[in-house]
Amino acid sequence: MSAHSSSTSFLVLIINKAGGLIYQKNYAEGLTPLSSNEYLVLASTFHSIHAIATRISPVPRSSGIETIEADAFKMTCLQSPTGTKFVLLTTPSHPHPDLVLRRIYETYADHLKDPFYMVEMPIRSERFDTKMAAVIRAG
Repeated sequence: MSAHSSSTSFLVLIINKAGGLIYQKNYAEGLTPLSSNEYLVLASTFHSIHAIATRISPVPRSSGIETIEADAFKMTCLQSPTGTKFVLLTTPSHPHPDLVLRRIYETYADHLKDPFYMVEMPIRSERFDTKMAAVIRAG
């Protein structure tokens, strides 16, 4: 039996349109965290695979990778109209990662209104962290 509930969210990544990691937060206690460099590699690798999947898809105007499922996790991606990717790592049985991602996107869109935040740059804001934690807890 897993130590996590069926709707646990483990990790949030926000990747800018160039493939740079602009936000990363691990929300699961007890999991071995990756190094900063490993998170950067994960983000850029996912960005590259997403771009290739979009190009090789037989479906015109494909949105790329939406979900990757494994035995121990599910990785779900929401891409904004500007190309920013929001990636959520959850338990495989999480019922609505897409809804959590939608709320993450809305939180990010609200953060863009901050006059001190430069778009596409890493997010270093305690206020944003607090709002994201609330989204994850509610999800």
